[in-house]
Amino acid sequence: MTVVVDDHLLRDWLARRDPALLQAIDGEALATTNLWYARLCKSAARATGGALLAGWRRDERRALIAGLVALPDDIVVIPMRQLAWRMGELVADHHGLSRLGAEAVASAIELNARLVVSARDDGPGIRQCCSALGVDYGTLRR
Repeated sequence: MTVVVDDHLLRDWLARRDPALLQAIDGEALATTNLWYARLCKSAARATGGALLAGWRRDERRALIAGLVALPDDIVVIPMRQLAWRMGELVADHHGLSRLGAEAVASAIELNARLVVSARDDGPGIRQCCSALGVDYGTLRR
């Protein structure tokens, strides 16, 4: 099975900072979304590190940035053109589902994957949508 992760978890996966995340992934294939990947890149590009990298040492940030620039081939990111229509349907059909959440749910459906997000990205829209559609959904505390 594949696991779709948010930007917080992708950050920790690339940095190998969290044993709980390694256990949660448990050798499964990894995926993320275009929007979460872009949000992490934006945070890494900021001189201050943005919200996702605040407090990281310069060498830690450089290592993460290198991983983002050359994202490993084994991390799947489905092209937006494959997801856009389904995202539109999801947002239209599920009240409170954000564009970020819609892409995550659409990616999980497309990949027949589990969706695991940081508790910071957990919200009622994505949670309710996953429940309604039978998408395996979980959170990790960061």
